[in-house]
Amino acid sequence: MLEEELGAASRYQAAAQGALAKRLEGARIDEHQRAAHGLAWIATSVAALEAVAEWAERSGSALDQAVARLAFAETLGQMVGGLPMGQNEILRPADLGLSAEARELAQDCAGLLEVDHAEARAELASNLAAGQWPSEGLGDADLDTIRDQFRRFTDAEIVPHAHKWHLANALIPDETVRAMADLGTFGVCIPEAFGGLGLGKLVMCLVTEELSRGWIGAGSLGTRSEIAGELIVLGGTQAQKAQWLPAIASGEVLPTAVFTEPDTGSDLGSLQTRARWEGEGWVIDGAKTWITHAARSDLMTLLARTLPDAKGYGGLSMLLVPKPRGTEDEPFPAAGMSGSEIEVLGYRGMREYALQFDGLRAPGDALLGGEEGQGFKQLMRTFEGARIQTAARAVGVARRALELGLDYALNRKQFGKAIVLFPRVADKLAMSLVDMVLARELTYAAARAKDSGKRCDIEAGMAKLLAARAAWSNADASLQIHGGNGYALEYEISRVLCDARILNIFEGAAEIQAQVIARGLLEGRN
Repeated sequence: MLEEELGAASRYQAAAQGALAKRLEGARIDEHQRAAHGLAWIATSVAALEAVAEWAERSGSALDQAVARLAFAETLGQMVGGLPMGQNEILRPADLGLSAEARELAQDCAGLLEVDHAEARAELASNLAAGQWPSEGLGDADLDTIRDQFRRFTDAEIVPHAHKWHLANALIPDETVRAMADLGTFGVCIPEAFGGLGLGKLVMCLVTEELSRGWIGAGSLGTRSEIAGELIVLGGTQAQKAQWLPAIASGEVLPTAVFTEPDTGSDLGSLQTRARWEGEGWVIDGAKTWITHAARSDLMTLLARTLPDAKGYGGLSMLLVPKPRGTEDEPFPAAGMSGSEIEVLGYRGMREYALQFDGLRAPGDALLGGEEGQGFKQLMRTFEGARIQTAARAVGVARRALELGLDYALNRKQFGKAIVLFPRVADKLAMSLVDMVLARELTYAAARAKDSGKRCDIEAGMAKLLAARAAWSNADASLQIHGGNGYALEYEISRVLCDARILNIFEGAAEIQAQVIARGLLEGRN
C-alpha cells in the first residue's frame, strides 16, 4: 500500500539533501538556515509517512487505510506546493532549487494529488461522529493494558477537574500526585532493581500521552522524574542511584530540572551560575529561570559552572541538590534560595519560577557521578528521551483538542442541524485526526528506536517537531469549531490552546529541532 508514493517521497528527500549539501560547500549551515530547516521538515514528513504506512499495513482495517491515504495526500501535497515550517514560513520547492524534482514528485503521485478527497474526509468525520476511531493497538496485550489503565485513570481523575485547576492556577493536588505514583508514573524507565518498572520509552509515551490528554500538567509532572532518573541511571554513582532512584520512582521525591538561565536560552555553554567547593560541600550562586515545579520539588538537578577557567560546556557540572519542599505560604524555605512565580498563559499545575541562589549549600556528594566538567555531556544523554516524551505530550494534547472539537460539533445546532454535518467543520475534524495519527506513529517510531539502543537524536527531533505542530493546529481548529464560545475561559478548549502553544518552544524550540535534524542528516547519522 502506498509503496510507490513513499518511494517517490524518499527520492525527493534525497534530492533535497543533495541540493543542500551542494549549497553548503564552503559555507556554514547558519548562512542557509531556511534551506537547512526545509530539509529537516521534508525528512520529517517522509519519516511520518513511513510510520503511518507501517501502522496501516499492520492493522489492515479499512478505516486505518483511509487515514493513511489522506495523510499521504495532504503531506505530499504540502511537499509539492508548500510545506509549513511556521504560520508564515512556507517552504517552497524553489527554496531548495527543487522545482523540477517537485514536478516529478507530483507526477509520480498524481493518483493521490489529482483527486478530490472531500468524500473521504466526510466519511472519516462521519466515522468519528459514530464513535469509530482508527486503531491504536500496539500488537502487545501488555502495552494495550497499560494504555487502558492510564486512560481510565485520566478520564476519572484528571479530565473532570483539569480546567478548574487551570483557572485557579492550582498545583496538581497532592492526592492526585500520589495516585499517579501508585500507578508507577514516576518510575516507568527506572530499573526494577531501584524500585522502578524497568520499562522502555514506548511505555513512557503511552503513559505521558494519556495523562497529557487529560491535562498537559499531569502528563508533564513525570517529565522531571524522567530527566532526573535518566541522569542518575546513566551518570550517577552507585550510592547516588541507591539514594535517589527508589524515592523518585515511588513519588516520594519530586525532582525539578534547573538548567535555563536568563538571556541564555538554548546556549547552555554560556551558563553563569557557579558552584564552588567550600568546606565539606558546594556553595551555589547565580540565577535560573523558567524552572517548572520548583517550589514543591524535593530535588534539583542543577547545571552549574564548577570549573570557572574552563570555557563553554567544559566547565559545567551536574549537581543533585536536595531542598525542602515549599508551601503556599513559604514556597522556598531553603536558606540561600529564593524565587518568584512567572505567570503563564497555560502549562499550569506545577508553576514556573525564576530562581536566585545566594550561597545555597549542597552536600559534598551532590556532584553527579563524582566528576566535574561532565554536566553538559550528562544532560545531552537525556535530550532524546525528553524530546520523545514531549512529542508524546503533544500527541495527548492533539487528541484532546480533537475530542473537544468533535463533542462540540455533535452537540452544537445551527440552521436546524448539528454543525458536524457542515463540510468545513467535518474537514477540520478529519484532518485533525490525520495529523494526530501522523504525530503519534512518528513518536512511537522514535520511542522504538530509542528502546533498541540506537542513537536517535534525529528521530526524537522529528517526533517533537511534527507533534508540536499537530497539537497547535488541532487546538486552533477545535477552537474555530467552537466559534465565539471557544474564546471564553469557561470552555476547556481555551486552556488546551494555551497549553498547546508551549510545545513548540520548550525542550528545544522547533528551530532547534530542525537544526539538529538537518545537521544529523548532513553528517550521515541514522
